[in-house]
Parts: sequence; structure tokens; C-alpha cells
Amino acid sequence: MRYTLLFHYQEATPEELGAEVVAEAQRAFSAYAATLHAAGVLIAAEVLQPSELSTTVRVRDGRLQVQDGPFADTKDQLGGTVVVDVPDLDAAIGWARQAPPVNWGAVEIRPGATYTVDGVWTPNA
Repeated sequence: MRYTLLFHYQEATPEELGAEVVAEAQRAFSAYAATLHAAGVLIAAEVLQPSELSTTVRVRDGRLQVQDGPFADTKDQLGGTVVVDVPDLDAAIGWARQAPPVNWGAVEIRPGATYTVDGVWTPNA
């Protein structure tokens, strides 16, 4: 079963965090990704650019609306995602517990409904 781990945390610039904190976070994320890979559960992982670089698109009353920035106006933003293929939710929770952002933000676990590989859609079961 595929689960996406969504990492939510407060955004800060490298200058605001300091070089030591940035280096530790990079080490923690690298170690986490290596552990997921070694366990054979890692499907994909991304660290996202700051939310100020995002664009939100929606259609209302038949008209396209394009908004600079994120949809949600909160302190915590979606900072990255990891997709894992594990037997069940308990296993996904175990991997989320090891994710670095669990210590300074939140990790949301969401099961996928379908996924595609090479253009073929497959139910996630």
C-alpha cells in the first residue's frame, strides 16, 4: 500500500536558521532517505521550494484564477513529501515517526487512491 508522508513545518530562511541547524537538517533528511531506501520502501521524495514561490490555480464560475503563493495562510507550510510502499498504516506511522520534521512540525500520512507508473493507472490496495 502506498502512503504519502506530507511534511508540514514553519518556513525559515537558511540565514534565520543558522548554518549549524541547516547542516543538521540536511544530515537528518539524508539519513532518513537512506534508511527508507535501504528498507526498500522508498518510492519518491521531494523537498519543496519555499511556499512564496508557489502558485495556486483554481476555476471559479468558469474563470481561471491564478494566485501567487500558497492556498493556505498558515505558519506551517507543506515543505516536502515522501511516498512509501508499506504493508499497512501501522508501518507508515513507524516511518513517519522517524521523519525529521516530526520533531519540529507535523507529518501527515495520507493513503493514495491510485498511482501511475509509465502511464498506467493502478488502484492502491
